[in-house]
Amino acid sequence: MVKIGNLELPAFPLLLAPMEDVSDPPFRAVCKANGADLMYTEFISSEGLIRDAAKSRQKLDIFDYERPIGIQIFGSEIEAMRESAVISAQVGPDLIDINYGCPVKNVACKGAGAALLRDVPKMVAMTSAIVKAVEPFGLPVTVKTRLGWDDSTKNVEEVAERLQDIGIKALTVHGRTRVQMYKGEADWTLIRKIKENPRIQIPIFGNGDIDTPEKAVAYKEKYGVDGIMVGRASIGYPWIFREIKHYMQTGELLAPPTIQERIDMCKMHFDKSLEWKGLRLGIFEMRRHYANYFRGLPNVKSYRTRLVTTEDPAEIYAILDEIANTMEYAEL
Repeated sequence: MVKIGNLELPAFPLLLAPMEDVSDPPFRAVCKANGADLMYTEFISSEGLIRDAAKSRQKLDIFDYERPIGIQIFGSEIEAMRESAVISAQVGPDLIDINYGCPVKNVACKGAGAALLRDVPKMVAMTSAIVKAVEPFGLPVTVKTRLGWDDSTKNVEEVAERLQDIGIKALTVHGRTRVQMYKGEADWTLIRKIKENPRIQIPIFGNGDIDTPEKAVAYKEKYGVDGIMVGRASIGYPWIFREIKHYMQTGELLAPPTIQERIDMCKMHFDKSLEWKGLRLGIFEMRRHYANYFRGLPNVKSYRTRLVTTEDPAEIYAILDEIANTMEYAEL
């Protein structure tokens, strides 16, 4: 098994990446149902938590069926991050995760997320403050980061050692720099170097470009990581977790989900969306997911258009049933 502090995970766990406007409780529910071993909230603004902003507070919602689950926070000020870690710990997650990897402009250009890779001493001081703040709660602190700011400043090996030394219990590395954003191919070679460093004793998880079971197993064997974090490949396709696990255990590929399985999972996601967000917002925010659930299927455009224009839950269920009853399954 893999241990993050006192938290025990299966051998070679599959982690669901924290993704803004994606990794909310309804989405996490369908990923958990398909085998995700550890999940995280969307990243939460430390300033928002301190100001008691409704949107930030809502992101703290976690449920027992999701466990183990971590709350991920981001920010640029040490004291605000310390305070937000305590607020998050009081909710009762299984760990606190710090975002030192978000590359988007409105985060990194304000000194948060991946920007901390350009100020490692501040990153160390911030992490130390958070580790000490949540110690009374018995929660491990983990970090997600990138290789560095750009190709000339890939400092993640130094970051790994220094953050381990001040008490983090696991590190996830996305195999791109901040400048790369999500472009190009993820480079896992530095992730392997961290894992092979005899000083590093904490679990090292790799992230970036894992979108098939074959690639997951190939990267496991080539780079020696303790587990893999899956992000964009799970959007509209939570089956990626069960497919990877089946392939790791048997060497065989599972058949893709049937139309009925897609419909059932989409309905579960919709039910959870209504339950957590309420009728109006639940319907509205589910619209971004339909295209992903039915990507690649023939003649689906007209159904999708109807799904994103109706505001009647009963009609949405009826359209989904119509898809199941009339569309032949097409292999992807």
